[in-house]
Amino acid sequence: MLVLTGILWGCTNPFIRQGTKGLRSVQAGTRLGQAYAEIVFLLSNWRYVVPFLVNQCGSLVYLMAVQRAPLSLAVPASNSLAFAFTAITGSAIGAEEPLDYGSILGIVFIVIGTALCCWDKSY
Repeated sequence: MLVLTGILWGCTNPFIRQGTKGLRSVQAGTRLGQAYAEIVFLLSNWRYVVPFLVNQCGSLVYLMAVQRAPLSLAVPASNSLAFAFTAITGSAIGAEEPLDYGSILGIVFIVIGTALCCWDKSY
């Protein structure tokens, strides 16, 4: 469940970022009007709403995982895997720079570290 949380959180981040394009061009006369205009802009944009809802499903999976796994494992595992999946997805869809050797090595270390945490908590 922790891996699924990392996937749902990480893979949606680049799509959410792409869905916010154009947000800076939204203008209103007051702060309250600005906030309202930005919320309307985001909620009317399916490129933002769909990945956001999938991301929130990841939060539901995380809540179920926290009930079954120790908190000292759930937090670092899901968050670190989310970073790895964000890098991989962002690179795959062209939203980020292609992964270089250092990035790939970092992802490998994240996976190894997460596996070691899981292995340690299993004993």
